[in-house]
Amino acid sequence: MKPNIVLIEVDQMRADCLGINDPTGFVSTPVLDDMARAGYNFGQMYSVTPSCVPARAGLLTGLNPAHTGRVGYEDLMPWHFAQTLPQSFRDRGYQTEAIGKMHVYPPRKRLGYDHVVLHDGYLHVERKHQQPYVGNFENSDDYLADLRRQGDRDYTDDGLNCNAWDARPWPYPEDQHPTNWIVKQGIDFLKRRDPTCPFFLKLSFDKPHAPLDPPPYYFDMYMQRLKDHRLDLHMGDWEQVPDQPPALEAMQGKLRDDDERRMVAGYLGLISQLDHQIGRFLTALVETGEFDHTLIWFVSDHGDLLGEHGFFRKMLPYQGSIHVPSFLYDPGHLLAGTPHQIDAPVVLQDLFASLVDLTGGEPVATDGQSVRPLIEGKAPDSADSRLVFGEHAYWEWSAQFVLQAGIKLVWFPCQDRYQLFDLTRDPNERHDAIGDPAYAGAVAALKAALTKHLANREEGFVQNGQLTRRTAAQCQPTLAFVRRQKEAEHD
Repeated sequence: MKPNIVLIEVDQMRADCLGINDPTGFVSTPVLDDMARAGYNFGQMYSVTPSCVPARAGLLTGLNPAHTGRVGYEDLMPWHFAQTLPQSFRDRGYQTEAIGKMHVYPPRKRLGYDHVVLHDGYLHVERKHQQPYVGNFENSDDYLADLRRQGDRDYTDDGLNCNAWDARPWPYPEDQHPTNWIVKQGIDFLKRRDPTCPFFLKLSFDKPHAPLDPPPYYFDMYMQRLKDHRLDLHMGDWEQVPDQPPALEAMQGKLRDDDERRMVAGYLGLISQLDHQIGRFLTALVETGEFDHTLIWFVSDHGDLLGEHGFFRKMLPYQGSIHVPSFLYDPGHLLAGTPHQIDAPVVLQDLFASLVDLTGGEPVATDGQSVRPLIEGKAPDSADSRLVFGEHAYWEWSAQFVLQAGIKLVWFPCQDRYQLFDLTRDPNERHDAIGDPAYAGAVAALKAALTKHLANREEGFVQNGQLTRRTAAQCQPTLAFVRRQKEAEHD
């Protein structure tokens, strides 16, 4: 029988918050570390459009942002795709199940899954009571329905903001936390699935995305340690950070030390909770006899700047936002490769082609590349020749980036400003080398590559063969062909 697939997708987790990737040794993720160490740990996995909607569209379809039409974050845009990752497995006889976050529109659209058990977390657009029935959180969120069976409860009761740095412990019993609930639903699926066919299961967690509300055990774990240890939230020689505390949903500012400790404790606490709950799910895989017949891919949709360089949340082209944890775990040794660290650059779009290839499917036409040669040692782990292009429409902070051989060029088209980072020498982006003569050749080559990549885009990024300044109004988060689809639905 073909191997089962479990895709574990978490929301807003930085690459260096997976313990095996953490040079400080501060983050506690023993289960995930064991999986990554015994599997194929992708040390250079990138989210090329670092926010939920465009990143998840890219993973689902294997398409680059220009082809999904999602180059930034925008709600209420239709999800019409001819080919999706779960549909490709369904067509090959797999039972396909999604549990947790989908973040699609309309909310309960299956997009190739046989069945969806939904918890998207707090989404502003769905929390509007005037939304149509199926798009209203009161009717679309399966977790909320279960939580309310415990009493008059909501996942907003702790008062925390869903895009902010404020943090506190979860106020209800730990087994009612959404992370625990998603794992319980996953275990229930293992018990009720069709035993005559393989399965493709997505466990999609809305954490460690804010609100930063781990159960008290996990919050206290880090608050106690942070009394004597301060994390190095990277700052460089180029930032211009306002000298005042940021508003809760602000993009930039400087926190007080006590607020910073709570933010970090809440964020890391959610990650350690995830780690333990994934261990719980692995135990269920063993108990149901499927552990050795299952490939498990762990990945985050994007990262979290977490105050780094004075910035919060995601969307910007810095490592905290675009560099994400990812590994493939093969407990039954079903693949031909030998587990090892893979440092070639890979992107979320590669998952589609990779999972189909690794399970014996016919090649699919996507923008991604299969990692099979990397796993089997048939391609160099460095793969310095690959160009990684990324972008995110974000008004005046809209950005484009291109990365090759550890050198990253960033262009802010609405500011017509460039930055250059040598990630090999300066992995934390403390020094902007854009004016350094030693990098003049790299700047020219990467500008040329970015110019070629952006030619003929509707935003007009390239004029007369040159990268050209744009206005914020010209950098829309959704491209015109998707907007036309939306208009057609309302005609």
